[in-house]
Amino acid sequence: MKRLMLAAMFAALGAGAASAADSVKLQLKWVTQAQFAGYYVAAAKGYYSDENLDVTILPGGPDIAPEQVIAGGGADVITTWMAAGLAARERGVPLVNIAQPFKSQGLEFTCRKDLGVSSTADFKGKTLGVWFFGNEYPFYAWMAKLGLKTDGSADGVTVLKQAFDVEALLKGEAQCISVMTYNEYGQVLDAGYKPDQLATFSYADQGVKVMEDGLYVMEDKLKDPAFVEKMARFVRASMKGWKYAEANPDEAAAIVVDADQTGLQTLDHQKYMMSEVAKLTAGSNGALDPADFDATVAALLSAVSAENPAITKKPEGGWTHAVTDIALK
Repeated sequence: MKRLMLAAMFAALGAGAASAADSVKLQLKWVTQAQFAGYYVAAAKGYYSDENLDVTILPGGPDIAPEQVIAGGGADVITTWMAAGLAARERGVPLVNIAQPFKSQGLEFTCRKDLGVSSTADFKGKTLGVWFFGNEYPFYAWMAKLGLKTDGSADGVTVLKQAFDVEALLKGEAQCISVMTYNEYGQVLDAGYKPDQLATFSYADQGVKVMEDGLYVMEDKLKDPAFVEKMARFVRASMKGWKYAEANPDEAAAIVVDADQTGLQTLDHQKYMMSEVAKLTAGSNGALDPADFDATVAALLSAVSAENPAITKKPEGGWTHAVTDIALK
């Protein structure tokens, strides 16, 4: 009888251990918004639970650098732009791209025509608003491509360290500012400007291919097969969330608003954001296209001589299909 009782006890303990979900901490690049809808949808719809995962989504913000968070052990996986990821890698934080949910770029530059900018030929002598904290790298690559200095000289441009809003353009402090298709561009329109009053330049259309929101982990973690398998389940569930969000943008926006603990996000704006974000994730199954990686590296290397280059040499490693090969089976 005692043996049977012990066997039953150990069986129960084993069943409990088997059912315990694997923990994953995801650090986002920015605050809770539709830019990250796929992850919130995956959590709300139970896609992570279906993969036996307990996922904690950590919002970002202006004082949070995902690359530093993961380097310090505060996250298992982060979202960040490829330029920032490669810059961190060259500077000693060995990040590796394990998946690329965003297939297209959302970064643009919008300018007020009434302030004298209708084409890139008008940039010379102007003040241009640029986001920093890793977001400046595509800008420097673009200026290098245009042959414009960024030192404030008469033959170049003056760089304004732009806040994460559109006030610099509205107040005329800069003739052009950085915007995302899914966020700040809409804010400029909401402020009363019409598209024909603006000159807007897509980085992609300008030939500056710099991939945006991807998923990154620390390289040494990939030596552990159990971690790779866990990340494969995470990516599979996340991409299921992204595809659901693409197909159901209004519902996805509502899920994001429900997840926003600050109470600052509005449903109307998140619906707008989600409709635009869906255009960027469309066509991605999660696996990084090596050609996109190579194009990003080429764009970043073109700005090596400019201020604050992302990278100074072609990176060794930097991405892997080890996770998506499993996730997509």
